[in-house]
Amino acid sequence: MVTPAVRREAVAYLCEAFAVSQRRACSVIGIDRTSVRYVSTRSDDQAVRARLRELAAVRCRFGYRRLHVLLDREGIVLNHKKLRRIYAEERLQVRRRGGRKRALGTRAPMVLPSGPNQRWSLDFVSDALTDGRKPPAEAALRCWYLVMMLRS
Repeated sequence: MVTPAVRREAVAYLCEAFAVSQRRACSVIGIDRTSVRYVSTRSDDQAVRARLRELAAVRCRFGYRRLHVLLDREGIVLNHKKLRRIYAEERLQVRRRGGRKRALGTRAPMVLPSGPNQRWSLDFVSDALTDGRKPPAEAALRCWYLVMMLRS
């Protein structure tokens, strides 16, 4: 995808190199003349960008919302959506903190029974915990699996 700025340069090149009108150059390239004639009215944000970088360097754990409040207090009135766009373009996002470090090392493997009557499990049809939820069936399934392994 070609940006409008590159298209404008292409039209200017065609007009100079081949001495054709802007209308002809636009029709050859296949773009609208209003795209070529467009002049941006966006204000210059360099002062805001510089102040935002300074505040973000001093207050490194502040996000764009809290920096917006600080800019408002200084008299720099700015739309919060525009501030967020500038904040993202300057790559000032607050880095997420790392999670809690987990314990390293190997876990002890589950000991397999070596003979009968070394592991017992309860056989039940239905059960409930004190809060009414059903208990997990993993323990019973694990015991059943071990019994099947020993039988084979």
